[in-house]
Amino acid sequence: MSEELNPENPEAPETAETLANPENPEEQGIADAPEGAEEGEPIQQRKNGLYPGVSDELAENMRSGWADTERQDLAPIPQASETAARRAALSARFPGERLVIPAGNLKTRSNDTEYPFRSSVEYAYLTGNQTEDGVLVLEPTDTGHDATIYLLPRSDRENGEFWLDGQGELWVGRRDSLTEATQLYGVPASDVRKLPDALRAASGPVRVVRGYDRGVEAALTDKVTGERDEELRVFLSEARLVKDSFEVGELQKAVDSTLRGFEDVVKVLDRAQATSERYIEGTFFLRARVEGNDIGYGSICASGAHATTLHWVRNDGPVRAGDLLLLDAGVETHTLYTADITRTLPVDGTFSELQKKIYDAVYDAQEAGIAAVRPGAKYREFHDAAQRVLAERLVEWGLVEGPVERVLELGLQRRWTLHGTGHMLGMDVHDCAAARTETYVGGTLEPGMCLTVEPGLYFQADDLTVPEEYRGIGVRIEDDILVTEDGNVNLSAALPRRSDEIERWMAELQQG
Repeated sequence: MSEELNPENPEAPETAETLANPENPEEQGIADAPEGAEEGEPIQQRKNGLYPGVSDELAENMRSGWADTERQDLAPIPQASETAARRAALSARFPGERLVIPAGNLKTRSNDTEYPFRSSVEYAYLTGNQTEDGVLVLEPTDTGHDATIYLLPRSDRENGEFWLDGQGELWVGRRDSLTEATQLYGVPASDVRKLPDALRAASGPVRVVRGYDRGVEAALTDKVTGERDEELRVFLSEARLVKDSFEVGELQKAVDSTLRGFEDVVKVLDRAQATSERYIEGTFFLRARVEGNDIGYGSICASGAHATTLHWVRNDGPVRAGDLLLLDAGVETHTLYTADITRTLPVDGTFSELQKKIYDAVYDAQEAGIAAVRPGAKYREFHDAAQRVLAERLVEWGLVEGPVERVLELGLQRRWTLHGTGHMLGMDVHDCAAARTETYVGGTLEPGMCLTVEPGLYFQADDLTVPEEYRGIGVRIEDDILVTEDGNVNLSAALPRRSDEIERWMAELQQG
């Protein structure tokens, strides 16, 4: 990784870069552009670079001799009509109010390196843009709202930002010009460095999505309230409960890539046995990065007793023949929609008798849960259906005293089932989490909702209440289910689920 060119100059005036990343963390986010920044002010440099400075001759040389790379006649992004409809719905919900939705800022990983940026879901949902420091503002009008997307323009060539600044074009890549952004996103684009003054001068009611940009929040500190802002966040979360056709298509893309990632893993289980769970994690990650934006969440590559840890993401344990591998992973598309699929696989390709018994119980529970997903059903019904099957098996095996109604009433099955049977899915793996309880868990399923159905049984390695042979076995099966007008569609149905299908599928892949 290259270093920036110049040492820090303590006499250098503040610039847009330094103001946007001040030492005071409470001020991080958008910042005022300094006077003269576009007239050639020097860029503040990092300490301990190898060059002592920039000569006037070099600075002048770098200002000229560059081709015009402005892109003309750009087509709007594929979801432009959907994002426009989403903004219209937001406008109708909050008439007469200024609405501010930030993308967020880069976060430091260590010293001068940052985590890969991922836009806030609310901002990406409403714009389709994924640029750090972006802000969507809806200004109230007599007939609704005028939307503006505030972004950093192309990095400046007059003041050297494009080659001296750590976020300049020659360091991190070209940004869209404001004209290009307007064409791509169907929203007028303006310079984000001018936004703080506009927000501070704003009058009338304002709402902001909090938690992403401290600079935006600081500019609005005397104009917003926590209660009003929470209403905005809740509305945007509930708006995503029902997916439009574009979103359904993206979820299917995510699922399809995820299925290929699972196939990749099965093909290299021999190499994982020679190394560790990390080989499985890396194999799936390769598929996610080649076909999508990233993984949608930390992959759970849990072999043996690690499968009983619900969110095992250390992935540093051994992979052994005779054990089960619980793989819970999802590819995130370039538009930030993620799959969330789990399969529990015999490492050597064949279930033992006990493993199969436990696996088949979870499969039957999942079948009951999927069958309960339909329009008009209460959200909780698929969970209750799956839990009943698991409680019945636990009583049948003598692991808990019946009758089943008593077990369910007291929740005794939860010692081994642990978690809920599913959740909404979309741009977040646990999508719509800020929705009101009465519209989510207490709500009714509608066509266009997408959720996971994922029952499991987990027998901890130190659980003395079960026979020794059960201990250390964990099984979860998870699929992504779309509610339709007349029932549901399993988006991940192409990935085998039955125990006999799993064994045949694995054998075919490993022989091929």
